[in-house]
Amino acid sequence: MFATMDKTELIQKAKLAEQAERYDDMATCMKAVTEQGAELSNEERNLLSVAYKNVVGGRRSAWRVISSIEQKTDTSDKKMQLIKDYREKVESELRSICTTVLELLDKYLIANATNPESKVFYLKMKGDYFRYLAEVACGDDRKQTIENSQGAYQEAFDISKKEMQPTHPIRLGLALNFSVFYYEILNNPELACTLAKTAFDEAIAELDTLNEDSYKDSTLIMQLLRDNLTLWTSDSAGEECDAAEVGNCYTHKRSRIRLTNEQHSSSRMGNGDTFSPFLPSISLAIIFAGGICKKLSHGPITYYMH
Repeated sequence: MFATMDKTELIQKAKLAEQAERYDDMATCMKAVTEQGAELSNEERNLLSVAYKNVVGGRRSAWRVISSIEQKTDTSDKKMQLIKDYREKVESELRSICTTVLELLDKYLIANATNPESKVFYLKMKGDYFRYLAEVACGDDRKQTIENSQGAYQEAFDISKKEMQPTHPIRLGLALNFSVFYYEILNNPELACTLAKTAFDEAIAELDTLNEDSYKDSTLIMQLLRDNLTLWTSDSAGEECDAAEVGNCYTHKRSRIRLTNEQHSSSRMGNGDTFSPFLPSISLAIIFAGGICKKLSHGPITYYMH
């Protein structure tokens, strides 16, 4: 069906599927657009990213829930095999989605990228989807997946430092996800905090140079960097905290999200007076940006990630 549609029809159908929250259809449309071989426009690139972020996000969330249930179930319980089989089914779906995205990135998207912004965007995606694979991988497979994720993030990071302003939302989103990779996958909170704080400080220094459109996206991601820093530093001090993972902040402008405080009353997010003292304040009035925020839980901790 999708193979017989032209590019304009596929884009229109992808937008319709997004409005209907049928993200599998949206992803299928954008996969077909990508496989036509032409470089994607910014809008097409964002449609592809949003589609697969939602498709894979549902499996990641399901995997965490099922894994948590599995860990709490007695090994002698008759339900254990059923739970294990179901977790493996979700893992298989997640791997299939990630493999599809990574193939699109390597075969079409990264190869066709003609400007630094697109290249950083796609390399960031590559790092993200290898990271998602690392979340469910084991042994040597996990080691190789982690290396692939770190390599993609690092390549994107090097290009972004050379070619993009510190306030650019794609550069900030990359720093956000790369820092979560260090914290969550490599278990290195020191490097995670250093990366996130450096990105935040460099952007703060140039905040007054932003135009209105970039200001909204950039300040939202800076807020998320600050939230994660606050939570990670609190966590390292042995205090209880809720953290956060972010979804896509750059989609078409008709989609709007609001960053809300969903933490417990003891949370250090959402109250400027209780943030870490070394982090400058950003107005909490700046909470709107184009995109979709996803909250994905890691047991007791929930990260905002791009």
